[in-house]
Amino acid sequence: MRKKNVVWLLLCAWTIYSHAAEWQWSVSVSKVIAPETGRHPQAFLWIPEDCMQVRAVMIGTHNMCEETLFENELFRRRMKEAGVALIWITPGWDQQWKADSGSPEAYWQMLDDLAETSGYGELKFTPIIPIGHSAMATYPWNFAAWHPERTLAVVSYHGDAPRTNLTGYGRENLEWGRTRNIDGIPGLMVEGEYEWWEARVNPALAFRMMYPESCISFLCDAGRGHFDVSDRTAEYIALFVKKALQARLPDTVAQDRPVALRKVRPQDGWLAERWHPVQPRRAKPAPYAKYKGDVHDAFWYFDREMAETTEERYARERGKEMLYLGVEQEGRLAPYNPRSHVKVNVPFRPEADGVTFRLKAVFTDSLRASVASPRVEGRPVITRICGPVKKLDDTTFVVDFYRMGLGNSRRVSDMCLLASYDGDDRYKSVVQELNVRLPYPLTEGRRQYLLFPGIADVTEGTETVPLHATSDCGLPVRYYVKEGLAEVEGINLRLTRIPPRAKFPVKVTVVAWQYGLAGRVQTAEPVERSFYIVRE
Repeated sequence: MRKKNVVWLLLCAWTIYSHAAEWQWSVSVSKVIAPETGRHPQAFLWIPEDCMQVRAVMIGTHNMCEETLFENELFRRRMKEAGVALIWITPGWDQQWKADSGSPEAYWQMLDDLAETSGYGELKFTPIIPIGHSAMATYPWNFAAWHPERTLAVVSYHGDAPRTNLTGYGRENLEWGRTRNIDGIPGLMVEGEYEWWEARVNPALAFRMMYPESCISFLCDAGRGHFDVSDRTAEYIALFVKKALQARLPDTVAQDRPVALRKVRPQDGWLAERWHPVQPRRAKPAPYAKYKGDVHDAFWYFDREMAETTEERYARERGKEMLYLGVEQEGRLAPYNPRSHVKVNVPFRPEADGVTFRLKAVFTDSLRASVASPRVEGRPVITRICGPVKKLDDTTFVVDFYRMGLGNSRRVSDMCLLASYDGDDRYKSVVQELNVRLPYPLTEGRRQYLLFPGIADVTEGTETVPLHATSDCGLPVRYYVKEGLAEVEGINLRLTRIPPRAKFPVKVTVVAWQYGLAGRVQTAEPVERSFYIVRE
């Protein structure tokens, strides 16, 4: 009995935090049924805490890296400076953006609902930056083609060229017709170096020639793969968004009517040669009319800063030696499968608490068959990409359910992580994605129920709200914030700053959960509680 008590004390000693990024408001996308769940998706809105007016909104649905980028601290800092809101929708739907399928109507209704709920009424009219990763990377281009008057800029991340026949979702693309185009709308295509496929780049170059008034930028995400978002890349995308705002927004923007966006002229920008994996000589970036390289092999950029920043990204990795990464679990190197989409799959092997597990990033030989010890500066690390997992330290991770919810059977079990090494003077940056499959739910052993009392409304200025959920099996209960101005800190909610134009009362929803113990205690049904922050 004494040993058991010690174990529970150790479990409770862990301070479990939810994902740091908050999403203050959410609404149901009422006009859509998501194929993944058979239910309405949920749209989550983040507005910078000191925002007086939203100048643009970036919208991404739930694939993978949209979430990673949106919750990157550096990226959020830049969006705060720019006055750009973020909307993340889970689950995603309509990879093609079929304008006749009801998707536009669902979007406009979602924005109307978020405008009403948040108090930021300009969301009904705010210019949109559609972004999509991988299988969702075609939708941003098609969105812009059907809604040019509403599209500020386009970001296709580790994905597709406009009008490409090589869609991330692997099926036919939409036909634009003779008159539809994205002239004057800046678009950014990003492709990782370690996912490089020449055939994906060529359609983007062809599009520029077919549509000479288009403004298509390209970044080879040098030293990176398909599944990751480095701080450098987040900074680059943020700079692209900043330039788009400067180029396209009028000096004054009303809050109660659509924005008349200025068209970007390619002649006012710069050209820079596309990325080549091996290249002895390279044309210098230059203003559009002065570029001396092959214009058929170049992409467009806003200005000198954007073009030279792109060149700096390429120069940073060019000519350096390769390294290879793997993952150790319990002292053994996890197998590498080159035929798998995610090349390293690691079994879930928790410690006594049932949720904590350990993994270690290591260097390997080129066959990824044995551990290597190159003489390098620093060491590789593992970070979260997406899914119900939180990093506690360099080798310790914990199951951490979050606002995605627990009703998506396709995604609730997938913990996607990334081993990475940022490189040094000799070796280039290298990444290795990995997946941990979580058994969910646990259905063997003693049944478990949670008791979570209701939470009373609180007044503006309240700093913390205690949480009092308990398990009838005596296991420690954990929490996540589904929506609202709050973050979980242990067994309390810490309320965060309220944006200045927020509509009161402000709803906060918190979910209590308990995963259970494999073979001994079943997963408890999560319990959701909501309360409001009110003004006196």
